[in-house]
Amino acid sequence: MFTGIITDIGEIVELEERPGEDLRLSIRTAYDLETVAIGASIACSGVCLTVTGKSADRFTVDVSGETVSRTAPAQWRNGARLNLERSLKVGDELGGHIVTGHVDGVGTVEAVEPVEGSVHIAIRAPADLAPSIAAKGSVAVDGISLTVNAVDDQPDGSAVFHLNIIPHTAQWTTLGEAQPGRQVNLEIDVLARYLARMTQARGAV
Repeated sequence: MFTGIITDIGEIVELEERPGEDLRLSIRTAYDLETVAIGASIACSGVCLTVTGKSADRFTVDVSGETVSRTAPAQWRNGARLNLERSLKVGDELGGHIVTGHVDGVGTVEAVEPVEGSVHIAIRAPADLAPSIAAKGSVAVDGISLTVNAVDDQPDGSAVFHLNIIPHTAQWTTLGEAQPGRQVNLEIDVLARYLARMTQARGAV
């Protein structure tokens, strides 16, 4: 369990392709890895991954082929920068919103525009996620907890949602590098996920 408050930007410094399209990654971080246990969970750009090894300044994770196929592909390459968040501890401040680290789909950045010192970013969400994204609701983009300013429904069933990125968020997360065409991991609000499932189940009865 996470909150979507990013505490470091890691960098993939080694990538090994494993049998069955799985990946083994070595990620450089500023975390004090003495405090990170083998088997601990770290969200990597919104993907909950298990620490399988560590050294002085990097940790190792395995990424399944299933995870690779359901997340933004450009993040799984040498040199890629990843938003990192350690798992929530009981008693920690919940500064963002409840984030599970289970990516629901991949969105595409449509526009990036400076607005009065901040940055407006528009992201297109696929049709299956569009009904679960609401104005003033929460969404995790590459693991970052953000508030949706507005949503524009599209004729093809997709939706373009709008975000205001303050300078702090742009500086301390990879959203400062966002450009049109970039793909990002999306996780809808956990309540929206369960409401969507309940609605689906009722329609099947």
